[in-house]
Amino acid sequence: MTMDKQKGKAYWRQNIRYLIILLSIWFLTSFGFGILWVDELNQIKMGGFGLGFWFAQQGSIYSFVLIIFVYVYLMNKLDQKYANHETKQD
Repeated sequence: MTMDKQKGKAYWRQNIRYLIILLSIWFLTSFGFGILWVDELNQIKMGGFGLGFWFAQQGSIYSFVLIIFVYVYLMNKLDQKYANHETKQD
């Protein structure tokens, strides 16, 4: 196996690892906090509303947007590590 194929496999392995972790966090915040544990979280009030209600209505969306920014940051670092970043051409 050539060095480029090894680097490519390592790159994609790390990319899949990031995706699994970030999508697990999204699942936890949207499905877990918004549906499964909503009654327990509603014991905690935030601005007059239960925390479970907040996660079901707003929290999962904010989490998803934050996850997108984290993914972009991680992928830029990964691209730099494996020298796959694009160079600007005039």
